[in-house]
Amino acid sequence: MPQAITDKDGVKRYLITLNVNGDAKTVLVKGNAILTNVLRDELDLTGTKKGCELGDCGSCTILLDGKPVDSCLMLAVEADGREITTIEGVAANGRLDAIQESMINHAAVQCGYCTPGMVLSAKALLTRNPHPTEPEVREAIAGNLCRCTGYVHIVEAVLAASQGRTAPADH
Repeated sequence: MPQAITDKDGVKRYLITLNVNGDAKTVLVKGNAILTNVLRDELDLTGTKKGCELGDCGSCTILLDGKPVDSCLMLAVEADGREITTIEGVAANGRLDAIQESMINHAAVQCGYCTPGMVLSAKALLTRNPHPTEPEVREAIAGNLCRCTGYVHIVEAVLAASQGRTAPADH
């Protein structure tokens, strides 16, 4: 359990360490602080979106110990000491990840609100299953709602990235 500190007003707060995108970040949070809010407001990682705040839309998806999680359903204290990947941690050395590049090149990004969650869900899938089938891709992104694309281009982008192709095939 994280260290509890009671402030001058009698409010109990917890000193937690979040391992975010490879960096340990120590923050002081109230016991009821939602992880999405801490990532966005305390750590300025605004790629994690706030949508429904009920765990239905997937816009707040992060990877927690490599698995997709709706951060709006998780208390920040529950993430103490755990590995968190946000969309800001997907690109490496100034280069987009293959799934990010594929999403762009396959027109799978329109308004962009669902994109961080889609990318992270797809990344988790490709990590555990480098060559998924179309139904497996659809199942992996089922928790992420998109109102713009109809999912066809998103599924194509994930399948292409799994095959090492980031650009669309010639027709």
